[in-house]
Amino acid sequence: MSFPKPLLKLIEEFQKFPSVGPKSAQRMAFHVLNRDLLHVEELSKAILNAKIQIKRCLICQNLSADGSCEICSNTSRNTGTICVVSEPKDLMAIERTNAFRGTYHVLGGLISPLDGIGPENLSITELLKRVSKNNISEIILALDTSVEGEATTLYLHRILSPVCKKITRLGFGLPAGSELEYADELTLIRALETRSEVG
Repeated sequence: MSFPKPLLKLIEEFQKFPSVGPKSAQRMAFHVLNRDLLHVEELSKAILNAKIQIKRCLICQNLSADGSCEICSNTSRNTGTICVVSEPKDLMAIERTNAFRGTYHVLGGLISPLDGIGPENLSITELLKRVSKNNISEIILALDTSVEGEATTLYLHRILSPVCKKITRLGFGLPAGSELEYADELTLIRALETRSEVG
């Protein structure tokens, strides 16, 4: 005996989420079915509102419900330092440390020729324009230590060197091949404090 088609479709949609297998998708689907209609409507409304209202910050490419994100709108931030991250989740990991008071730039991924992602698919042009227009004293490359992260770091160092004298990367504390999102606050603080110049 199989599940009714609407339930199968719901399970199928949940399985499209990262790291969600068939069993987890099935549990999530049954959870939704067991909630009352009001809660399910609130969930669907929240998903739709997030999709419609969340855009990219015009300055740093972070997620924002307005033209510019909270960080770029905050006048107490040090605008002379830009921390370059791959995704908004990496930005949030660094923000949780409360150790960095500069601004950010979100690339939207990493260079990965095998996945068909080249520099033109990332917000590198926007970063270059931003650095060229403003008086930037330091760029911190806070990218994963994966093969893709290293390739992106080398590429960014090459194109940013002519417009910024000090380009650093996160220091010791991050194991090779690790992702920033999963690093604890203490490790990230140590990595920020011991950052070294690229090249």
